[in-house]
Amino acid sequence: MAAAAVIDPARVPQALLDRLDDSKKLSRKTREELFAALDGLIDYGVGIAEPAEIDRINILQATFVAMQRAIEALPAPPDAALIDGNRAPDLPCPAQTVVKGDGRCLSIAAASIIAKVTRDRMMTALAEQHPGYGWERNAGYGTAEHQAALEKLGVTEQHRHSFAPIARYSK
Repeated sequence: MAAAAVIDPARVPQALLDRLDDSKKLSRKTREELFAALDGLIDYGVGIAEPAEIDRINILQATFVAMQRAIEALPAPPDAALIDGNRAPDLPCPAQTVVKGDGRCLSIAAASIIAKVTRDRMMTALAEQHPGYGWERNAGYGTAEHQAALEKLGVTEQHRHSFAPIARYSK
């Protein structure tokens, strides 16, 4: 999951901009509030790489694919892109990497929040389709609850079969 965000500071209240930060530092409730507040004030796009794609091309390349799809999902092509991290995908515009960008750049922070909220909502929907894995709580991370569900229920099409902790259940 990746998101791209374009912020026009003239459209977004400073008080809202002041609240943007690395999504990992924010509570789920705060992320939801910020997402709701940003919706309609900024342009954004979301890109997803499916588990089978990740298995086929690896996690880094799938992350780049998700980033490309997020850029393509924007209402208008951007003039340039700031990318969180130290490597950038091939994009149809110039790109600059920003290490720890989600704590240093408002558009990256907004994209981080949008991606995480979208991912959390998607995981909640998956939890309804595949009850027992606790995806609505653990977002697919290898918690004890998730590992116990893998033992009991097995692997789904939503798992990354090439991921070593999952691969052992796929046999």
